[in-house]
Amino acid sequence: MIFPSQLFSVGSVVEKMPLNKKERVVVAMSGGVDSSTAAALLKEEGYEVIGLTMHLWDQTQDGKGSFGRCCSPDDIHDARRVADQLEIPHYVVNLKKAFEEEVVNNFVEEYLKGRTPNPCIHCNDRIKFGFLLRKAEELGAKALATGHYARIVRAPQVNHQREKGYLLLRGKDRNKDQSYFLFTLTQEQMDKVIFPLGEKSKTEVRQQALKLGLRVAEKPESQEVCFIPDDDYRRFLEARKGKGILKPGEVVDRQGRVLGFHQGLHSFTIGQRHGLGIAAPHPYYVLALDRESNRVLAGRKDELQANGLVAEGMNWISFPEPEGEVEALVQIRYRHPGVAAVILPLGDGRVRVHFQIPQKSVTPGQAAVFYRGDEVLGGGWIERGL
Repeated sequence: MIFPSQLFSVGSVVEKMPLNKKERVVVAMSGGVDSSTAAALLKEEGYEVIGLTMHLWDQTQDGKGSFGRCCSPDDIHDARRVADQLEIPHYVVNLKKAFEEEVVNNFVEEYLKGRTPNPCIHCNDRIKFGFLLRKAEELGAKALATGHYARIVRAPQVNHQREKGYLLLRGKDRNKDQSYFLFTLTQEQMDKVIFPLGEKSKTEVRQQALKLGLRVAEKPESQEVCFIPDDDYRRFLEARKGKGILKPGEVVDRQGRVLGFHQGLHSFTIGQRHGLGIAAPHPYYVLALDRESNRVLAGRKDELQANGLVAEGMNWISFPEPEGEVEALVQIRYRHPGVAAVILPLGDGRVRVHFQIPQKSVTPGQAAVFYRGDEVLGGGWIERGL
């Protein structure tokens, strides 16, 4: 079997070449402890730091008021206060239109297709390392820094097949590692991006923030999707698309027997147990969503197991698409521990993945990310389970 990363051993990588001191670095400042500490560390190391905060979403536009922690006016205020404390320039970049078009609309359309999207990955890919990175370049910055817990390193070219020199690695803190959300990074982007927190743990970052006296040192983390802080996806989708989204249909088992009825596929995701409205002596779980027939397929918990998946939109980070099978650890959700698997490229940016051990709740629309040790080989979007 071909294993592209055998071309480079992670043990032989060297750290990404540091910028010259006094170089200009833009830091994406969200108002949280991570990005604030990243900015402080870079300032302490002697870089010319500029803080940029993205204005992505008006929390009042859906009629729910200014709530939530991520992307709220309070976050912008916190970022500005930290920048003042660090005595660095700070600017707010209005990216609301781009965010609406590239992230929110994608989120809505994916749900209407019976898929479960991951807006954080799309935000990284299209907004942070797209629009914001270009803004940093316009400001004459040599790099864009973020508070992600991940690492980018250079690797020596030891084989003519390997033309690209950056590797993406997990963050040293496995409990906080965010490399799963970064599988879409390209070599061109990694040449201009730095992660100052990649070698640190969350505990160390908070301690560093306290030591530096940052105002956000003990600020809690945001867990919700920034544009749905109350976590009510159904309410949000219905508010965006109107009552026309409510299309009643059947809930059936694998034999096609009708078990109940639903009010719209947008209310369900693979593995869901509650909300099916089925009276039965044992629990039923959502196994699949059939958009063409407008049906929810339900079954027992053991029926959630899948032997593999097909993924599309593949991005291989540091090598071309493999010509043969690849062995890797596959992570199908952010907190999924990963499973050993064999990946077979199908062409056109698609792969077939066969798990060594069957996995439950393989969810179309989520990301499948491939690892070898700490290295992220690449990833794609789950099209269907097998």
